[in-house]
Amino acid sequence: MVMNNSDLQNIKNRYGVIGRSPLLDRALDVAIQVAPTDLSVLISGESGVGKEVIPKIIHNNSARKHKNFFAINCGSIPEGTIDSELFGHEKGAFTGAVTEREGYFGTANGGTLFLDEVGELPLATQARLLRVLETGEYIRVGSSEVRKTDVRIVAATNVNLHNAIKERRFREDLYYRLNTIPISMPPLRDRGDDVVLLFRKFAADISQKYGMPAIRLTDDAKQLLMQYSWPGNIRQLKNLTEQISVITREREITREMLLQYITPDEQQGGLVLANGSNTGSHTYENERELLFRVLFDLRSDVASLKKMINESQNQNKNIEIARPEVATAGSQLFEQSVPYSFPGDTSISISGKRQQNRSREEIENAEEVVEVAPMSMKEVEKRSIIQALEHSRGRRKKAAEQLGISERTLYRKIREYDIDTQ
Repeated sequence: MVMNNSDLQNIKNRYGVIGRSPLLDRALDVAIQVAPTDLSVLISGESGVGKEVIPKIIHNNSARKHKNFFAINCGSIPEGTIDSELFGHEKGAFTGAVTEREGYFGTANGGTLFLDEVGELPLATQARLLRVLETGEYIRVGSSEVRKTDVRIVAATNVNLHNAIKERRFREDLYYRLNTIPISMPPLRDRGDDVVLLFRKFAADISQKYGMPAIRLTDDAKQLLMQYSWPGNIRQLKNLTEQISVITREREITREMLLQYITPDEQQGGLVLANGSNTGSHTYENERELLFRVLFDLRSDVASLKKMINESQNQNKNIEIARPEVATAGSQLFEQSVPYSFPGDTSISISGKRQQNRSREEIENAEEVVEVAPMSMKEVEKRSIIQALEHSRGRRKKAAEQLGISERTLYRKIREYDIDTQ
């Protein structure tokens, strides 16, 4: 049963969750539904997306809410001490073990353990964790006594565990045991205008903390925030907002001012695809339509160029041709087609009318010899974008409509090809 909007908003207010993305709402809804059970939960998502809020929601809405809750970063504990931290140890079990230690599984008995970065656990520790999940039993380091515990496990990872399993860095049986209930936290780039809401929240927090006016964004700056891929997600956005709030004297932040805090390398690698993801999948529908348009335009350009050369041949000018091979190339101008191939065996070619029996004297009378070379797909694409921007007088929305692509894709292409839109 899906929570209504009122209940969902109450959860967001209670845990300080900002945003209205459907993907975020789905993650919160699953967390609330699974909270009353004792099923293991595996939270996946990139670093900095806010995975740590989900275990708190699960614990505080479960029957274990009055018991202990521990959050453990598995990647920050040295491999040599991770077993002692989790399962405890006996006195004298190793050098430095001057007293016995209970360990998290013993201390959290009846409560919840949040294992962050679970993919970083050593294989030996993974085997011990699997035993606890299956039987509730564990053994302290340096002991032979089997102990029992009743702990609910919520794990999180920012690595691809399927790849880790293939590379034998993570146990497949442990993955399926942890992944009873999967929850996926969306990256910031997939949350639409949530990035603007979060920026506003962080700006208000820093304003209240240091007693300064809150910064605000112009419309073009908001657009840039939503185009950027945010590889560091919410953590990166918060740091950026705090940095701008403290360093910048102006309180209204424009696109140009914002670009001073996002380095060129980040801009080139940070603009997302039109579908808002960096998954590596890509469709060529928009590009194919774009190239078709350009190729038909090129056909008209070829016809105009031929006419210009014919007119120049009629002029009584004697131009010395320095290299004989140029004449040969000129005599064969437009004889060869310019082929372009597309995915799906779709192809189109442009060929000028064959110019046969052209004498050397006619070429020598030409004012200029123009060589037409095949254009790469990127060159064709860049040229079409420039033409569309010129026709629309720099209005990007109209240019995008003319090209048959989304405005977001157009922004990405302008940045990719370094097109001057001023």
